[in-house]
Amino acid sequence: MNEIAAFNATGAEVSSPESVPHSIEAEQQLLGALLTNNDVYDKIASIITPKHFYDPVHARIFETAAARIAKNNLASPVTLKAFFEDDDGLKELGGPAYLARLAGAAISAFAVRDYAQLIYDLAIRRDLIALGQEISAKAARVDVASEPKEQIVEAEQQLYKLAEQGQTESGFQSFLKAVTDAVNVANAAYQREGGLAGIATDLMDMDKMLGGLHKSDLLILAGRPSMGKTSLATNIAYNVAKAYKRGKLQDGSEGALDGGVVGFFSLEMSAEQLAGRILAEASEISSHKIRQGDMDETEFRRFVDAAKELEACPLFIDDTAAIPIAQLAARARRLKRTHGLDLLIIDYLQLVRGTSENRVQEIGEISMGLKAIAKELQIPVIALSQLSRQVESREDKRPQLSDLRESGSIEQDADVVMFVFREEYYAEREKPSDHELDKMAEWQERMSRLHGKAEVIIGKQRHGPIGTVELSFEAQFTRFGNLVKPWQQGGGDQF
Repeated sequence: MNEIAAFNATGAEVSSPESVPHSIEAEQQLLGALLTNNDVYDKIASIITPKHFYDPVHARIFETAAARIAKNNLASPVTLKAFFEDDDGLKELGGPAYLARLAGAAISAFAVRDYAQLIYDLAIRRDLIALGQEISAKAARVDVASEPKEQIVEAEQQLYKLAEQGQTESGFQSFLKAVTDAVNVANAAYQREGGLAGIATDLMDMDKMLGGLHKSDLLILAGRPSMGKTSLATNIAYNVAKAYKRGKLQDGSEGALDGGVVGFFSLEMSAEQLAGRILAEASEISSHKIRQGDMDETEFRRFVDAAKELEACPLFIDDTAAIPIAQLAARARRLKRTHGLDLLIIDYLQLVRGTSENRVQEIGEISMGLKAIAKELQIPVIALSQLSRQVESREDKRPQLSDLRESGSIEQDADVVMFVFREEYYAEREKPSDHELDKMAEWQERMSRLHGKAEVIIGKQRHGPIGTVELSFEAQFTRFGNLVKPWQQGGGDQF
């Protein structure tokens, strides 16, 4: 058989075809099995396409056979013969008689899926070689318009794209399988202490309302500046990472039995600033004191102990500014492959970049992208979001769904929309003058009632109730906690 120069997925010729990974025999066996028994096509259609074949003639045979099978027509040496009368490539291999030889030499269709996987793997290797040569050639060309950093990003994106190929679509599944999966989720919640189906945030009232953080859910955490969005997000991240326990799951695979691995995209604050906030919460030392270094020996020891404890937490921070949504998705996939990933947090949505020049369309693209990440990686994604200024102009400052900034698609794509609200913040700014004694007494009474309290308003929940959850808030440690109700025993704000 004549060797034919190999081509990669983009059509660029790859040098030294003899050294390029390929298996003519596997391609022949697969095509022979397909031409003998068209039913095997359903087993391999999700694995390979014509571009994965090394020999272009084999690629054309597969493409033509696949097109006929898709129309419920027979694909055999006889029916394909008419399509290849004038094919010069097939003439070199012996003409239409080659099709008969393929079918005649075919072994059992039992191994056809293994052949398809081999052909796919070899095609990916060829693409990797071609990509390596392309990266090398670009790097060798010194071009003002092509900066090395840009080349690295471009090469990384191409590699991610290649890595994500071959993830076969799940397609339709029987209702029995869907019901079984739903029963397994309910059973996990029933067996688990606290009755949560999702990941626990350690904020008990919020966990009860949400049932924990569920796989594939996009949760929007919105609020005006200074309400504590980032603080709540870091609290959740720390609580989930701190509780992480790995072990064997019910399906036999390894994974998180409790808590989880957390990825945190901090687009506004640096990783160091974010770590400082988490350390303030863990060590119970004011973040201001930590920044100033104004600690006594006992506090410093507590600070060091908290830092040592945090070292073991599976919490990963990426503080790249203005990251494009495609790159954010690629980095999340890489984290999942390398360290695992059970929860992703983005602070905040409006700082992610899309491709559209229209701002509303761009936000829509980003929210859809985040929902797609949640579904693809089977993890909950929490995205923080700014609210529009119209909140400030109302007498009742409690946020509503209509306050979500710049796009209704955020509300549409989200499974859960939560608002952080601290009435204390607004009350502080309404302090009357000292000579207005009646108003001052009323203001002081209001402040004592609101002090150290926060609300998380659940404005939308696709699979559960909406309502308000009350939390405690300690500003000096930037920490949200469980609020002790009047009928519960014990003092203080924390359980």
